[in-house]
Amino acid sequence: MARTDFVERSPLTRDALAFAEAHHANQTRELDGESPLVTHPVEVACLLNEAGYPDEVVAAGVLHDVLEDTDVEAGELEERFGPEVARLVMDVSDDPSIEDETERKAALRQQVAEAGQPAAVVFAADKISKARELRARVSPRGRFEPGDRDKVEHYEASLEMLSRQIPEHPFVDQLRSELEALHAVLDRGV
Repeated sequence: MARTDFVERSPLTRDALAFAEAHHANQTRELDGESPLVTHPVEVACLLNEAGYPDEVVAAGVLHDVLEDTDVEAGELEERFGPEVARLVMDVSDDPSIEDETERKAALRQQVAEAGQPAAVVFAADKISKARELRARVSPRGRFEPGDRDKVEHYEASLEMLSRQIPEHPFVDQLRSELEALHAVLDRGV
């Protein structure tokens, strides 16, 4: 995990982390079912901070899962963190009214594409972290579990969209590298 000392220097991100920790309490990461879920949003925030993004974008990275994974409402985010952070979190949150997961993820990619560069970088950092997580879980066995192929397809479609939206951004190359590493693990496991 990257250094997180930047959180103490970033008031909005510090508040966002406390909020995310409180709302994601007792939730665990898919990777092992034991690690706190909040370690994922922290990794996303670290990627954004290391890339030089301002506090509002980093804070949105910390909060990017609260609308999807908790009972937090968008209005609460806006009231607590301001309209810019709330908008970014909404831009990278999928629409729960779309029941089919493939359709929901496609709609999310389109939503991010239309939202602009700040949303695209938060989304990209999320996908980098998720691809790393999947690779770490798959590496020991060299094979997928049910549902993993759908995730990889979403990450690959996300990479295609991000390649159009932020083509020269280092996150595009990072995500591409993570997906190549994941495929290399799978090729060895076959």
